[in-house]
Amino acid sequence: MSVYFISGIDTDIGKSIAVGMMARYLHQFGVKVITMKLVQTGNDGFSEDLNKHRSMMNVAPFPEDAEGLTAPQIFSFPASPHLAASLEKRTLDLDAIRRAVAELAKRYEVVLLEGAGGLAVPLNEELLTVDFVSELGSALILVTSGRLGSLNHTILSLEAAKNRGIAVAGVIYNRYPAADPIIDADSPRMIRKYLKRYRMPEAIVELPEIKEPYVNVDFSPIFGDKTK
Repeated sequence: MSVYFISGIDTDIGKSIAVGMMARYLHQFGVKVITMKLVQTGNDGFSEDLNKHRSMMNVAPFPEDAEGLTAPQIFSFPASPHLAASLEKRTLDLDAIRRAVAELAKRYEVVLLEGAGGLAVPLNEELLTVDFVSELGSALILVTSGRLGSLNHTILSLEAAKNRGIAVAGVIYNRYPAADPIIDADSPRMIRKYLKRYRMPEAIVELPEIKEPYVNVDFSPIFGDKTK
């Protein structure tokens, strides 16, 4: 039984695609896996990210989707959860999220919990996402890329996790869209260097352009060899 929290180093880094592909990988080897959104913003009454995950897994919606367990908090304005909730004059229900995570962890071997943006995104006026992840005790999978500025954000994210005692399971390096080739060649080396420095697993999975028909990506550096 494992809960993994998947964070981007920033928004639009490929986090939802990475989650869908990880779920696809685990599902095809018979692992009982489900994806969940910590908070969904920019939607009204549904989660487009979860719909994308199901499509990538080639499965129908889960019963837990209808129960509201996989997206317990949804806001229509596409912004940080603290602002999206405030605009609707609502309070983010952290207890609902906690209950949903706990229930899904009882029912599934692996829960892939997708965050909103980066680790320092405020969930409310007092609580950052990274502190909530620390409370949950889940392992972190960080999604990054070679775009300009990503290395800075990646190292800061790893440092934030280290300082809060969050276990890092690995890093997903998104190679789409293509970055400057010189930066793109160097960034994985530097990320591995800092993973080693912080005594974290030097597990990096490179993610190519993902489109239908979906390719199979090997996530065994993070989850182990599921073919055995």
